Amino acid sequence: MFLRRMSAELPTPDRALPGRPIAMPIGDRHEVLGSSLKGPFPAGAQVAVFGMGCFWGAERLFWTLPGVLTTSVGYAGGITPNPTYEEVCSGMTGHTEVVQVVYDPTVISYEDLLKVFWENHDPTQGMRQGNDVGTQYRSAIYASTDEQLATATASRDAFAPIVARAGKGEITTEIDRLGDYYFAEDYHQQYLAPTKNPNGYCNHGPNGLSCPVGVARTAG
Repeated sequence: MFLRRMSAELPTPDRALPGRPIAMPIGDRHEVLGSSLKGPFPAGAQVAVFGMGCFWGAERLFWTLPGVLTTSVGYAGGITPNPTYEEVCSGMTGHTEVVQVVYDPTVISYEDLLKVFWENHDPTQGMRQGNDVGTQYRSAIYASTDEQLATATASRDAFAPIVARAGKGEITTEIDRLGDYYFAEDYHQQYLAPTKNPNGYCNHGPNGLSCPVGVARTAG
């Protein structure tokens, strides 16, 4: 991606950048799906948010799935309101790069989205993903409902022994309730779309491990 400060520690609220009250201006049409990025979304649609390192490749993984209505990239998990990309890369906002996935749960389940998440990045690397180093590249799941939070936690617990047997160590993925989601700049949205940057940077792909699907549906 671009030159950035490599930060391995999250800022405290008193040290975080102040941000701004005005939301990032972006277009409202998905470059590939043609759907709305901002909503309102169809009745029954649900929202999932994942951080997998650089958000360009992560977004492309999800927009190809049947049942996904729209995707966008943005910033979450931090302190600074309405941050810019440069501010997030400074390590002084607390945010990580994320993809927001709006999906139809009658077509694709949250567990199926989690399977894509777990199997297409390394969730054991802490404040980095491959050569991308910094707090903005940490692995994260931000749940929009209590049910999602329980399902995400159960999926991590089911996947952890598989990861350990592969010699990859402990899962460091942050799992929490979703706070504020801030849209990234317009040029980041669907960055790897064929009409924009078909050969752009992407470090996402199968990690060779298989995550159990549906563990939360049978847990407890």
